[in-house]
Amino acid sequence: MLQGLSDMGKGGGHTGPHAEPEPPHKGQPWWRVMCLTGVDYFSTLGYQPGIAALAAGLLSPVATIVLVIVTLAGALPVYRRVAEESPHGEGSIAMLERLLSFWQGKLFVLTLLGFAATDFLITITLSAADASTHLVENPHLTGVLHDKQLLITLVLVALLGAVFLKGFLEAIGVAVALVGAYLALNVVVVAVGLYHVVTAGHVVTDWAGALTTQHGNVFVMVGVALLVFPKLALGLSGFETGVAVMPHVKGDPDDTEERPTGRIRDTKKLLTTAALIMSGFLITTSFITTLLIPEKEFEAGGQANGRALAYLAHDYLGNAFGTVYDISTIAILWFAAPPRWQVCSI
Repeated sequence: MLQGLSDMGKGGGHTGPHAEPEPPHKGQPWWRVMCLTGVDYFSTLGYQPGIAALAAGLLSPVATIVLVIVTLAGALPVYRRVAEESPHGEGSIAMLERLLSFWQGKLFVLTLLGFAATDFLITITLSAADASTHLVENPHLTGVLHDKQLLITLVLVALLGAVFLKGFLEAIGVAVALVGAYLALNVVVVAVGLYHVVTAGHVVTDWAGALTTQHGNVFVMVGVALLVFPKLALGLSGFETGVAVMPHVKGDPDDTEERPTGRIRDTKKLLTTAALIMSGFLITTSFITTLLIPEKEFEAGGQANGRALAYLAHDYLGNAFGTVYDISTIAILWFAAPPRWQVCSI
């Protein structure tokens, strides 16, 4: 069962008795593989700020800081250790299996796989639904596609299944282009958003005053932030995906399957770089969306519901830039599912 993930991580799959052996996989530089996992991890920016605003309200930036602290101080060190212990892509579940006896280990792994598969499928569906939201709410398309979000979501999920059946390793080049364009567009939106926050200084004081009035002191704020934390931790599955595709990392020329030192080192770079990039975006995007978007727009039927950053892109940079941003978001959300399917299929 777990061997399936290892086989896929090495570029293999299920072959028939007469299939020709595949050539050995040479691997890719760690930053390119990071983009492959990044379509899973970074794509959550499409809906994370809106979900954070709905879950935490004015406390969204504080709750996001708690999430970042847990990510950098908890999840990242754990998965750096997982990379050392499972350099062939087995992941954390295989490590846990080793701690138990045969049948206990197998039953424990089956239970964890059920939770993991549920998590991945929820995230896949959420990504497809959010991609359809960006499509339906685009000012140029809303009149044509209004009330068709469910149908579009189902079509996207079906197409994602077809992409998975084709495999995703060959699409690393597409992932690099998608992630590069998507992050660049988000940098522009964040920069413009921060500029408006700075130039309209009253929004900061208004937010701080409302936050203090609503929650009192910093200890209450942190306590509430911890309570809503599980609703915000949507992108952490990206760490498991990062370890699962670890065999695709090139490493050093003298690496061996028994001792892939370079692969382990570069996978740690991959995990750390992805976590730092995402942490920076999470804090800044939660800050600008909370301060610049009216609270009612985050609710169901609001223009920022499921597309907070796209709302800012259209509002501050115009519909032309906003449409480009929508296309980029739809593409990365749609493309994010094949890596998740790959991890699910163990």
